[in-house]
Amino acid sequence: MSGGEVAGLLVAVFWAILVSFLAVVLVRLAQTLRAATRLVTGVTEQAVPLLTEASAAVRSAQSQLSRVDAIASDVQEVAANASALSSTVSTALGGPLVKVAAFGYGVRRALGRRGEEPRPKRTVVVGRSVPAARRAARARRDARGGKD
Repeated sequence: MSGGEVAGLLVAVFWAILVSFLAVVLVRLAQTLRAATRLVTGVTEQAVPLLTEASAAVRSAQSQLSRVDAIASDVQEVAANASALSSTVSTALGGPLVKVAAFGYGVRRALGRRGEEPRPKRTVVVGRSVPAARRAARARRDARGGKD
């Protein structure tokens, strides 16, 4: 065998090994692609019903939220009506109740002083300050001899 034939034989052997290696890689790649295809098919079969259920749940939540919104607006209206009612009752009964309380206080005070001596009336000087009014009262008392 000549050197060219040995070189050709070596090239043919390496070529056969390379083709065998590539064939094994392609077979493995084909198996991986088949497995990936099965996986995607399985996920698709499970995801479609899941997405359908999720969509139905979102629609249900949306309808419940619209009901809650209606309830919240009704509660707000009731709160406004209660506030208006309370202010009306306060206005209607507040003034007369204050008057009745003042009248009761006056009657109680008058009945409490029934047996007492009447107190001397105080002099109110309009336009003067309190210390000036006190000085004037003291001066009058001193002029009368210190007896009040």
